[in-house]
Amino acid sequence: MSARENGDENAHENAFGVYIHWPFCLSKCPYCDFNSHVRQAGIDEPRYVEAFVAEIAATAARVPGRTVSTIFFGGGTPSLMDPRTVGTILETIGRHWTVAPDAEITLEANPTSVEAARFRGFRAAGVNRVSLGVQSLDDGVLKQLGRLHTAREALAAVAIARENFPRFSFDLIYARPGQSAAAWRAELDRALAEAGEHLSLYQLTIEPDTPFAALHAGGKLVLPDDDLGRDLYDLTLDQCAAAGLPAYEVSNHARPGAACRHNLVYWRYGEYAGIGPGAHGRLKVDGTRRATATEKRPEAWLMRVESLGHGVTVDDALSRAEQADEFLLMGLRLTEGIDPARYAALAGRPLDLERIAALTGHGFVETTADGRLRVTRSGFPVLDAVVADLAA
Repeated sequence: MSARENGDENAHENAFGVYIHWPFCLSKCPYCDFNSHVRQAGIDEPRYVEAFVAEIAATAARVPGRTVSTIFFGGGTPSLMDPRTVGTILETIGRHWTVAPDAEITLEANPTSVEAARFRGFRAAGVNRVSLGVQSLDDGVLKQLGRLHTAREALAAVAIARENFPRFSFDLIYARPGQSAAAWRAELDRALAEAGEHLSLYQLTIEPDTPFAALHAGGKLVLPDDDLGRDLYDLTLDQCAAAGLPAYEVSNHARPGAACRHNLVYWRYGEYAGIGPGAHGRLKVDGTRRATATEKRPEAWLMRVESLGHGVTVDDALSRAEQADEFLLMGLRLTEGIDPARYAALAGRPLDLERIAALTGHGFVETTADGRLRVTRSGFPVLDAVVADLAA
């Protein structure tokens, strides 16, 4: 999918996104290494609302005058929030920055927390896109993944999302233990029949310090081998493209013009604010691009905001080399690739033509007619190595 199909790329490069992290879940999935927490004793939501309001104000004071093009509520499970909380946060963002009339406002949801009334409340608050963590359409697999919903509940949640929001997406995980190509083809067919304009399809990876990592290390969790993993990846690309949802990023598929605009801010190396426990940001402050991160532990973040007005624990100026490396790492995930001239402007030097030639010779990258550098279908399974080679 080209940059033109998803809107003007320069607009995304200059876009400003706001990410809101709600760190709480009903349970912790065994494959998950996100900053998510379970609190049996309940959560003082009004107190957290005030902290979000304060951190938004503090961030806006550092980077005033921005026009917000995308807002994303991630987690955790943001659909556990009271719709009034979402409304207050959106109102606060609008008080401190200008929110574009066509801003994309996404909220992540799990099927277990989807209720029609709650979704109507989110829509009334201003949310116009939801992303559902379906993960599988097989009840046995859902139990293995530690999910609390059934396939039937997941599809019911998709139906509620379709009724309440102009845009919706859902996630599936594949390359799971024991999964065959035939089984994945059937599951993906079913998903594509339910999909609207966007699907996120992730290969299961073993993340350090998760329950799945311990099982994998002990030989109790065996993933498909590399050959089958590649077959499943190729099947995913072909099936989605045939259904009109080609890949625009390694794990994301959309109809032309329907890509997640907030994620494009990341992948096109735009500017974004990170609000909430463990949120990351990339802000341009007084002409310098800075990497920010907040305290990860929810209660510690809350106390930090209440005492300092913000929860920021990392606030580092990025060197030209660091910016260029990040630009490569993010931009080459997209099927549209990158503009080498922008890399040269960030790094202060051009990409190494000999390295590009070598990677092209191996069939891993290609240069488009308009001069963009992009990873090929053969290169995406070894993307990390391609990026490391170009960045060296």
